[in-house]
Amino acid sequence: MAIAQPERSGLLPERTGPRRGTLATTACMETLQVGYLHAVAAAAGCSLSQPFPDNGIDWHVSHGSPGHTVDDEVTIKVQLKCTYQVAPRPPGPSFAFTLDNDHLRKLARTPVSVHKILVVMLVPRSQDDWLRADHDRLDLRHCCYWVNLAGHPVTGRTRTTVRIPTARIFDDRALCEIMARVGTGGRP
Repeated sequence: MAIAQPERSGLLPERTGPRRGTLATTACMETLQVGYLHAVAAAAGCSLSQPFPDNGIDWHVSHGSPGHTVDDEVTIKVQLKCTYQVAPRPPGPSFAFTLDNDHLRKLARTPVSVHKILVVMLVPRSQDDWLRADHDRLDLRHCCYWVNLAGHPVTGRTRTTVRIPTARIFDDRALCEIMARVGTGGRP
């Protein structure tokens, strides 16, 4: 067993994390949120499809259930966003998130035949803190929240700030409840 030897300055060498790839942080954030969506959809018994080209909507999530009354399988459209600019466990009933107006118009359109939701993932600033694995778990940090923006007004000149409710954590139970409402003709 080798023992770390002090450097000439008398300090132990600084420990470094793994050598990460050169992919842009925003691209890594997008990949992480897609992994979160896949995990939630799998636990909820939903199927996923990715429209190509996406035209402003990232994913279609479908859920089949004998309890649905409008069809045997219902679908919602999901737009994913990810940020490290909002701290984890935001205080209060909601947090602010800014969208480009063109994106908001697409998400706010009403009436629609297929409902849309916005899912916003909050992540730590450092990639070193995004993921922890152990023998019995895989933890993704921090959390995704969802909102239905149907009917939301555009208020800014080019961007509009919307409020994301902190009570609407996006997990498998929330997705099943969303699909149950849509499956009986309701809104997400």
